Amino acid sequence: MSSIINLSVRQLNQAADLKEKIEGLQKELSQLLGATAKETQTKSAKAPKKKGGMSAAGRASVAAAMKARWAKINAAKSAVKSVKAAKPAKKKSGMDAAAKAKLSIAMKAAWAARKAAKK
Repeated sequence: MSSIINLSVRQLNQAADLKEKIEGLQKELSQLLGATAKETQTKSAKAPKKKGGMSAAGRASVAAAMKARWAKINAAKSAVKSVKAAKPAKKKSGMDAAAKAKLSIAMKAAWAARKAAKK
């Protein structure tokens, strides 16, 4: 079948006439057959029904259970945070300022010695 862009005006008119004839014949056929044609058209037009899944009540019960679960977890977290806040803060480092300065001087001397050894 050729693209609609490549068709001439005459061909487009013929296609439109054919489509009108087909629609008229389909209408005639449905009148002759009556309700049976309508039933078959509606059945074929519907999407296939999904199998399985969950009912609305089932989804609601799962949602309620998850909300309760997260409420319980969040309550436990807030209790832990309040206990942690009550404890005094620990020092981050076990080294005082004098020890840090002494170590810094020693490391600078070691790096200077390495640099001198490379030359």
